[in-house]
Amino acid sequence: MTPSYARLHRDGGLRRRAAAALALQSPCRLCPRACAADRAGGARGRCGTGTAPKVFRAAPHPGEEPPLSGTAGSGTVFFSGCGLRCSYCQNHPFSQGGAGVEIGCGDLAAVFLGLQARGCHNINLVTPSHFLPQVLAALDEAAGAGLDLPLVWNTSGYESPAALALLDGCVDVYLADMRYDSPAAAAAYSDAADYPAVNREAIAEMWRQAGPLAVDARGIAARGLIVRHLVLPGGAAGTAGVCRFLARRVSREVTVSLMAQYVPCGRARDDPVIGRPVTPAEYREAAGRLAENGLRNGWVQDLPAPGGAAAGRAAPLLGERFECNLPAVGLSPAGRIGYNHAVTVDRRVPAGGGEEAR
Repeated sequence: MTPSYARLHRDGGLRRRAAAALALQSPCRLCPRACAADRAGGARGRCGTGTAPKVFRAAPHPGEEPPLSGTAGSGTVFFSGCGLRCSYCQNHPFSQGGAGVEIGCGDLAAVFLGLQARGCHNINLVTPSHFLPQVLAALDEAAGAGLDLPLVWNTSGYESPAALALLDGCVDVYLADMRYDSPAAAAAYSDAADYPAVNREAIAEMWRQAGPLAVDARGIAARGLIVRHLVLPGGAAGTAGVCRFLARRVSREVTVSLMAQYVPCGRARDDPVIGRPVTPAEYREAAGRLAENGLRNGWVQDLPAPGGAAAGRAAPLLGERFECNLPAVGLSPAGRIGYNHAVTVDRRVPAGGGEEAR
């Protein structure tokens, strides 16, 4: 099917949106921090970056959710910098530590096309929001050179309404975190007390734009919203509140990926609450919150076993279609864990694509 951004490329919309996003970058108001840094003048934003796209890694990734990685991998582009300051971030070397290489928009377009040439199922932009103008410009250039893969916006969920407005009709799949239910937890662990309020507004808007997950004839995601929720020790993520919000304010049809791979990294190692792994009981309780709120579309995971090997068969928490013992995929520096496919709804995109598939 034709990706959403193709129409915007044809009518000049991507170019116009890139210009509008650039106006938000200096003084910077791209993310909810609204730090007002003069990034065009050489200043670094709260995200730690200027205006040149900074990339840590770009490669096919087998470890995303099954409809994203498929058989050939998701074409991930890991951007350096981040608007959040999560104390437990496993990507700290490039999200907060500055690792990565600054490239031009033309180079970024070439990266997109290179991932397509390697057979990836999609272009998966990881934490890209602070480079929104440059991403849109690169996407426009790549579309003109033949890029036709779905675009995945892989985000912390800390997005401004202005940025999301510019992405409307451009993004095919939103892969968005819901990290916290509590402002206190968001302040303590990500230095962003406004995260829950901002995040809920953003998730609702992403659902409005993209709707439920739809896959093509190969089972590959074509459009829709996938919400990721990382279970934290001691209930710090507020899983019950997150699930209630999704069920009552978004839809019970939303696809949820309940993530088990929390590892206490960096500053979190010494934290009295999150300075330890999640226990099996805590994860089972979190999965139970999905069920009690009627959230039956998505995935649960095996917990990493001691020593880094994938755990064995997990309990079928999301219904009879739960499938276990899929091949393990690397998702964290501390071990290898596998997604367990538990989608209970089939929304296939017609082979012809187009507006009738929406």
